[in-house]
Order: sequence, then C-alpha cells, then structure tokens
Amino acid sequence: MSDAPALLKTPLNAAHRALGARMVDFGGWDMPVQYSGILDEHNTVRNAVGLFDVSHMGELEVRGPQALDLVNYVSTNNAAKLAHGQAHYSGLLYEHGGFVDDILVHKVADDHYFLCVNAGNQDKDFAHIAAANRWDCVVENSGPKFAQIAVQGPKAAATLQKLTKTDLSAIKYYWFADGEVSGDWARIAHTGYTGEDGFEIYVAPELAEARWNELLAAGAEFGIKPAGLGARNTLRLEAGMALYGHEIDASISPLEAGLQWIVKMEKGDFLGRGKLEAQKAAGLNRHLIGFEMRGRGIGRDGYEVRVDGTPAGWVTSGGPSPTLNKNIGMCYLPIHQALPGVAIEVMVRNQSVEAVTVPIPFYKRPK
Repeated sequence: MSDAPALLKTPLNAAHRALGARMVDFGGWDMPVQYSGILDEHNTVRNAVGLFDVSHMGELEVRGPQALDLVNYVSTNNAAKLAHGQAHYSGLLYEHGGFVDDILVHKVADDHYFLCVNAGNQDKDFAHIAAANRWDCVVENSGPKFAQIAVQGPKAAATLQKLTKTDLSAIKYYWFADGEVSGDWARIAHTGYTGEDGFEIYVAPELAEARWNELLAAGAEFGIKPAGLGARNTLRLEAGMALYGHEIDASISPLEAGLQWIVKMEKGDFLGRGKLEAQKAAGLNRHLIGFEMRGRGIGRDGYEVRVDGTPAGWVTSGGPSPTLNKNIGMCYLPIHQALPGVAIEVMVRNQSVEAVTVPIPFYKRPK
C-alpha cells in the first residue's frame, strides 16, 4: 500500500471527470490537464473563449488598520498606489532577494487586502507573511472559502455578462468588482494568465459546479470549451508570463527574471530590498530571455543551453507555440548573452539543436 497522501480535489473535480478530462497530479492536486486536446483548447481561448478551473490557487487576506504596512513590507510592488477595487502583480521575496512566490494583490478596502497566490505555495506564503507581521494585522489563509474559475478569450466578457448584472465593461484591466454571478456574491477580477482578455471569478465552493455549468451554457454560442493545465501552460508561455518553479524560484531575483517593473524601491523598506540594491549596484550576472528553435526539437524545461559550444544556461519553460506554429521557450543566460539575436544551442537528449534568442513576450493579443 502507498503512504502517499491522497490528492486534493477542487469543488469541480466531479465536473471534470464527467466531461472526460484527463486528470493528473499537479502539485498534490487532482487536476485536468486536457479535455478535447491541448491544441484545440489553446486555439479556442485565443479565438473565442475557454473555461479554466483554477480553484487550486490559494487566497490569503490581510486585515487591520496597518494592513498596507504589512503588505508593502512583504511584497515588492507599491500597494499604496492601489485604489479601492484595483489589483496588481507583485512578488514575495526572501531577505536574500529570491522569490517566495509571485502574487496578485487586490485592494478591497484601506484595511483589507486580498492576495491570490500559487497553489503549492499557499501555506508557505501564509507562514512567511505571518512571520513578518509586526503590525498586529489579521492574516488569514482563506483558500477554503473560495473556488476560482477563469473565463478567458475574446468572447469572455460576452459570456460572463449573461450571468451578471455587474457591468463588466466598467471593470478596467487589473481592476475587480465585488458583485454577483447568477444572483450570488462573486468577486469578479479582470485578470488572467493566458495573454488574452478575460476574468477570474471567486465564488463560494458549494456554488462552483453550478457557476461552471452556467458559464458553459452561456458561452455555447461562442464555442466555449473547458481548458486544462496543458493549454494554460502553452498560453502563458506565448505571453511570456513567469511560472513559479520555472522562471522564478528562491534562487532567482525579480531583476534577473525581467520583473524589475514590479519592484518599487522608492516606496521604502521591504523584504529583500537590500539584496536587490546590492545586485543592481554590482550588475546582474544573468537574465531571462526568450528563444525560438531553428533546428528540429523542443527545448524542454531544464535542458542545458550552450553558446559557442560552452554551457551557458538552462531552459526554464519550453514547448510548441500553437499560435505561432514554432517551438519556443525561455532560458537564463549570462547578462552579455541575454540579448535578442544570439545564436544558441539547446541540448535535446544530448544532441545540440540550433536556436536563437528573441524578445519576450512571443505573443501579444490584438487590441
């Protein structure tokens, strides 16, 4: 008998199985990797609308008169700039400047911030924030209170609008509204992880399956399809979005990852600031860059990257791009080589395959 713990299940687990999804162990969660197929699901999101179960993601809440002080101390971006109903992308860092996690910070009120964090990091993030809490804030690990569903693609707004009286056109990108979906409370965030327009909605877990089925019905005229982790990964890769454990981890700083735009030094002290200042002053040794394969083969995560035959870096994420019809990826290279147009070789099963560095992102949605 196995001593392995049972996989965690989202409130939509039965719905995925009823739809014939292929399920996989994703960081201890039983999650759908695909339904109709990764290529089909990817193209549906790019051209129409797809539906993702992202209920495995974590939610943390910070409350109290000095909630801003705590949030700004543990994260890199400046939460003081957020208006009520606004969100931003940020990083939780260790003192040495590496990532604890990347997060979305939502300002619910002056004394209330809502953080969306990565699934496998929820407990770690909670402990990290709680340990830094010298302002007597209430820090809550509130993941069990929420299911999260992402509606993504050019027809996402038209699909979701059928189910809510909340005016979606009034919610700007990276803003959110606490409204209703199908008559029940929902937090509707104009955010996403696909490079397309869309929304992420937070609802009570017991309502998740009803909302899921209602969204599938609402999007039927647009050709909506459920999409799994496989398409989620190819979509975010094309959009050049970082994935924790790949582009970012405890050994990598935001400056190296090309995420200097989420680091606001001018706001004052925050965890990791000193190391980032030192890194900036000394100059970076490495940087993240995109690449396209020129030879036959796919540069997978962890493959060695060489320049002029010499080991120089590694692939963080790689795979086929259905939208661009080429094999792409991201890798770390020494700073003087992390520039577009550099000829590199990716070691694919001990064979050297030609590639060339290119800017990130690979794809930007039409305006």
